[in-house]
Amino acid sequence: MIYVSRKEHFNAAHKLYNPLWTLEKNQEVFGPCANENWHGHNFDLIVTVKGMPDPETGFVIDLKKLSILIRSEVIDKLDHKNLNLDVEFMKGKLASCENLITEIWKILQPRISGISKFGKLHSIRLYETPRNYVEYYGE
Repeated sequence: MIYVSRKEHFNAAHKLYNPLWTLEKNQEVFGPCANENWHGHNFDLIVTVKGMPDPETGFVIDLKKLSILIRSEVIDKLDHKNLNLDVEFMKGKLASCENLITEIWKILQPRISGISKFGKLHSIRLYETPRNYVEYYGE
C-alpha cells in the first residue's frame, strides 16, 4: 500500500463557545478561545490517499487533481472566513478542529473516487498551530 499526501493552507477565524453554557463556563472550558471577538489561525491541511499505483500512470492519485479538489471543495470555502458565521457546512456546529475535520472528510471522501480509481481517502490531518493538530481516519 502506498500513501500519497497533499498539503494545503488556509487562514480562518473562529470562537469556541457552547451557547447552552454561561459565559463563565465557556471561559472556564475554552479559555481565550471563547473570546467574544473571535481569534484566528493559520491552518495546514494534509490529505492522504492510499492505494496501489495505476499501471498506466504510476500514480495512486494525480496530485494536481487532488489539489484542485481540495482547493475548490474545502479551501475556497474556509480561507479568510469565520468558521462560526461564514462556512455553510459548519452551521450549527461548535467550530472545534475535531468537528471541522469530520466535515472536511464528509466532503472529500466521496469525491476522491471521482479522480482516482486506485486510491481512497486514508486520513486527514489538520494543524491549528505548529504544535496542535487533529487527525481523522473516517472511523
